[in-house]
Amino acid sequence: MAYTLLIHVANEDAILADAEELPSVTDQAIFCTNIRRRDGKDVHYADAQAVSFMIPWHRINFLEIIGGEEEGEIIGFVREKQ
Repeated sequence: MAYTLLIHVANEDAILADAEELPSVTDQAIFCTNIRRRDGKDVHYADAQAVSFMIPWHRINFLEIIGGEEEGEIIGFVREKQ
């Protein structure tokens, strides 16, 4: 299951990345692919030919999980006619 992460790197703009699994509490770094800025443009400090990235935790302020699990159908309130 793939996850889209919004990674808030210290002293940089937040970046979007894809990850196959969420990091565990014992991990020293986040392993991800397809890093990009929020607007979809390339990250200026990453090489254009790089495929995978390892970002150490000490460089990350916090992490947002954007997607991952299949979205189920949302059922709202339904009023049936009598």
